[in-house]
Amino acid sequence: MFHTRPTDNALLKHAGLSYFPLAFIARLPFAMMVVGVLTLVVAERGSVTLGGLNSAAAGLGTALAGPLLGAAVDRWGQRKVLVPVGLLNATLLGAFILVVSSSAADAVVLGLSVLIGASAPQVAPLSRTRLVAIIKRHVAGDRREKTLSGTMAYESAADETVFIVGPFLVGILASAIAPWVAIAGASVLTFVFVTAFALHHTGQVDPGTDSTPVEPAPVRELLRIPLMSVVIGTLGVGFFFGATLTSLTGFLAADGDGDRAGLLYGVMGIGSAALALGSAALPVRFTLKARWLVFGSLLLAAAIAFACARSVTGLVVALAILGLGIGPTLVTLYSLAAQLSPTGRSATTMTMLGSAVVVGQAVTSAITGLVVDRLDPTTALTAPAICAGIVVAAAVAHVASTRRTEVTA
Repeated sequence: MFHTRPTDNALLKHAGLSYFPLAFIARLPFAMMVVGVLTLVVAERGSVTLGGLNSAAAGLGTALAGPLLGAAVDRWGQRKVLVPVGLLNATLLGAFILVVSSSAADAVVLGLSVLIGASAPQVAPLSRTRLVAIIKRHVAGDRREKTLSGTMAYESAADETVFIVGPFLVGILASAIAPWVAIAGASVLTFVFVTAFALHHTGQVDPGTDSTPVEPAPVRELLRIPLMSVVIGTLGVGFFFGATLTSLTGFLAADGDGDRAGLLYGVMGIGSAALALGSAALPVRFTLKARWLVFGSLLLAAAIAFACARSVTGLVVALAILGLGIGPTLVTLYSLAAQLSPTGRSATTMTMLGSAVVVGQAVTSAITGLVVDRLDPTTALTAPAICAGIVVAAAVAHVASTRRTEVTA
């Protein structure tokens, strides 16, 4: 994607070839966190409800600390924030294994989950912040929008792949070895690769290192309806991830095949990653607002099919179609966020979206887990459709708010 045009070579020149695989691996622990916590707690404590609550607790920690992390990065730079946060998170993940398997009270486990979520290094939004900064500084104006679109497509495809590969790895490690191995792996990956990502030379591309620093826009600029609708849409995507994986796990667990959930969930990633990457080739006249409506609607239609499925085959077919909708939708949301980000608030904006995905995933993991336990797995299959409806509703709100802005302007 970055090798055919001079502007793309400018991005590669300043980021370096090693940056992209490094940033990809460094975001894996973040994607493994929620599912890994859920899987380990269920295995050690024997309760899907408690596992879902711990996932939600991790999401709560991310919700509380994520935007603050972004604000700290906007002020002090990525290296000064990311290195200590990553080391702390790696330590907490290692401690979580010991605490869950001990006789510690459930409240202690929940508290540790909150701390894990609060210290989670949000590599994906910080990677976007770095690349957007490079593009704005080193890519010619007439090529900038195209390069930005392609970069957001790649980043979203990487996110999609990671959010599929993460649960997939957790499922493989839990099934083949033991549930604690996934958390241990996330701890090691955080210690090694998040630290390497933090120390990469692109980590110097921060507002505080610019020779002509720009006064950040007021915080209230982050609360404008067009941007907040994008955040809510991204939250809906997070809701969708959590509801889909948990309902799928519950449905399969009813027949004793719960460990296969991560493997089947990976089916969604095939079309998702392909369509996310393909978004860069979509014509400019197919606007971002139109893409959100179109692919969000496809997501909703496939989620309804998922809710109606009563066999593994039906679920797999629905998951494959869901992937075709979720990938381009996520690309669109991040592209809109890059456009709407207030001056000097890029890291804050991107971490708001990153937090929204994890928070949404954690919340619906807990709620859907309760539905599985208290009602039945079939009822839980309707949860992804409700979440997809939120994504579409946010798209409609965004279009309406931007039209009002254009009219008043």
